[in-house]
Amino acid sequence: MTIDRVATNTQMQYMLQQINQANLNLNQSQQQVASGKVASDYGGLGDKVAVLQAAQSASARADAYQTATQLALTQTDLQNTQLTTLGDLAGQLRQAVTTALANNDASTLMTQAQNIYDQAVQILNSQDANGNYIYGGDKDDTPPVTATNLSDLSALPSVSDAFANGTLTRSVDVGDGENVQIGLLASDVGTSLLQSLKDIADFNAGPNGTFGQDLTSAQNDFLSSAIPQITSVDQDLNNTAAANGYTYNRLQDAIGRQQSLSTLYKGFASDLSDVDMATAVSNLNQNQVALQAALQVTSQLNQVSLLNYLPVATTTG
Repeated sequence: MTIDRVATNTQMQYMLQQINQANLNLNQSQQQVASGKVASDYGGLGDKVAVLQAAQSASARADAYQTATQLALTQTDLQNTQLTTLGDLAGQLRQAVTTALANNDASTLMTQAQNIYDQAVQILNSQDANGNYIYGGDKDDTPPVTATNLSDLSALPSVSDAFANGTLTRSVDVGDGENVQIGLLASDVGTSLLQSLKDIADFNAGPNGTFGQDLTSAQNDFLSSAIPQITSVDQDLNNTAAANGYTYNRLQDAIGRQQSLSTLYKGFASDLSDVDMATAVSNLNQNQVALQAALQVTSQLNQVSLLNYLPVATTTG
């Protein structure tokens, strides 16, 4: 006689489904604990995918703005140093003229003027780390000042002929719809200083030169009239440096905003895609227990038969 098992095929199918589901849940929990993510692909995020992608895109855009703004900040900082130096050179020229007048001796004036010119041209023709001319505008592959020495400048009909820079200044996008001009043109920055130097060189080469000891009346009058002009040059350069400083502060503020936005968007994306580790570990433990329980119950069902419920016969002596 065959003794059938009590468990039916339906019960076994049900328990196998429970084992399969428990195994799936366990695998998901293991993946979440190992990766720290809710799901390994967008499919596991359901209706959160569009929102997550938007947050990730916004975060990447904020990071890109921050990178570009940081480069602009570096350039603006360099410009601040150089503009300050140009202002100092104008101050040196004014001091040289003032000293020549006070001592009635301009014998070293042209040497000083040439030295100031050389330093000014070096600044105006300076390049960034990529080899681009900082004050070249949209022609940053060409030195913006072409007159290499003061005599070359003096030979030109006009100071404007000494400049070969472009007409468009550099700018940077620091946010959606927000653009900040950071570039300066050599002709805008250097014209007034080079004009003062050219005036001195032209006078020295003219009929009332050459400068030396014992200034003539014409030389004295010329140098006296040059001092207010050079003072104005110094003030203009200081104003340009101040405007550049304002730009620097704007860029710093923009970087602060960009960092805050990037952190906000990254946090939002993390909330959507990152798993809460404490919850994930708890779920892992629960799913392990659930799988073990399903396997144990199924094993027991396979072993149960009617024999388990038949009374045991007793014998009497």
